[in-house]
Amino acid sequence: MDNILLKIKEAIEVQLNPLEIIVDEIKYEKEGNYYFLRIILDKEEGIDLDTIVMATNIINPILDKLDLIEDSYILDVLSKERG
Repeated sequence: MDNILLKIKEAIEVQLNPLEIIVDEIKYEKEGNYYFLRIILDKEEGIDLDTIVMATNIINPILDKLDLIEDSYILDVLSKERG
């Protein structure tokens, strides 16, 4: 799975880096009966909800085209927590 997550990260970074959006981490986790593909994003000055929505709209078609994960999953795009 690590290899798949790396391929996903590389594919979406190509599209997000020009927008100064950093792909901080990608996780594939099971919670209860559901699988989640969590993509954690960051930006130098912080990331707001509008940027998350924009990034999600960029990421979705990339994931559809790659089609690397056989299981059904929920895409969860979120911002990096800042302490």
